[in-house]
Amino acid sequence: MAKILVVEDNHDYQELLKTFLENAFHEVTTAWNGPDALALADIGLYDLILLDLMLPGIDGFDVCRAIRKKYDTPVIMLTALDSEACQMRGYGLRIDDYITKPVSMTLLLQKIEAVLRRTMPSMSQARPLHFEGILLDPLTHTVHVSGQPVDLTLREFEILQELMQAPGSVMTRKSLIEKLWGYDFSISDTRIVDTHMKNIRRKLGAADCIETVRGVGYRLKRSSDQ
Repeated sequence: MAKILVVEDNHDYQELLKTFLENAFHEVTTAWNGPDALALADIGLYDLILLDLMLPGIDGFDVCRAIRKKYDTPVIMLTALDSEACQMRGYGLRIDDYITKPVSMTLLLQKIEAVLRRTMPSMSQARPLHFEGILLDPLTHTVHVSGQPVDLTLREFEILQELMQAPGSVMTRKSLIEKLWGYDFSISDTRIVDTHMKNIRRKLGAADCIETVRGVGYRLKRSSDQ
């Protein structure tokens, strides 16, 4: 889960972005003009800022320029301005991506998560992860469910950590094999992942919130979505 600031002056589109990102288990704060965006950037520690360019008060370029004087927060510009000059100007302000509208919400989410993977790895590996009563602490290498310790093997711990770093997102068997085992995926390897996942779910007991996405992989699902 990431803390994302959405700066968008179209209220309907702002609400669409907020809803979609929250459904992907991100924490979203919104601003509809430049001054509000700068005020929020100063008081909130955000993992990413999704920034429109045509804003009331202060345009997105000036917002980005002001942010860059203080913070290295990742910025994705999301705008209807598609000229090369605007894109070059944005990248000159050290933005992380420039996306032109219209864009599908699914593709936008993929681009956001790609930036987060590049910019959050050290933080995501160090900070405790919480989900539905499960607490995973990478520093102490421990897992607790409702305050009670759960004994996981190293590989089980790593798999659960991958799921908890991106709750709601599907982790494919292929991606788990290649990242955690370090070799190319083959169809026979699915048994390895499935066996480990079965053991994790058994050990989590009543707190098991892992959902099997048939033919693809696994993801964490909130009890409210059951």
